[in-house]
Amino acid sequence: MSNNNTRRAVYTGSFDPITLGHVNVIERGSRLVDELIVGVGINVEKSATFSPDERVRLIEEVTAHLPNVTVKTFTGLAVTFVRDCEASVMIRGIRPLTDTAAEFTMMLANRELDSTIETVFLMADQRLAHVSSSLIKQITPLADDEMLARFVPTAIVTALREKLGRA
Repeated sequence: MSNNNTRRAVYTGSFDPITLGHVNVIERGSRLVDELIVGVGINVEKSATFSPDERVRLIEEVTAHLPNVTVKTFTGLAVTFVRDCEASVMIRGIRPLTDTAAEFTMMLANRELDSTIETVFLMADQRLAHVSSSLIKQITPLADDEMLARFVPTAIVTALREKLGRA
């Protein structure tokens, strides 16, 4: 990959679809490191709205302005993916009311699996703290494009319409 002096971090998630909250964490995380790898987790037991390739393409499209961000897919444990990427930092975005306990539990489990990987939590921007991929899937058939653009990058609206319908 690159030399040992490169500060590399990994931000994992399903990103189904990517939201403005995800983009906010990616942008902020990319300023903290030399290289940020966005890991799109593939869970074959879950029914996804977008295929892994579609999610990668959409993330690449909305992060094209960030030259130090790359996007990859992975299966299995996130901590294994981080190790495989030769990174020592895992970035996690958290929403204050819904994610803290679960993310803390996951961080402790990851520390048991690989104590060399540190987890850095980035609190979601307050105006995006309520946004989730589940919310997007619920409101897409009901909301107009302008409303959706308050939650997802405008480039994602068309893809959402193709998958989930129109208001």
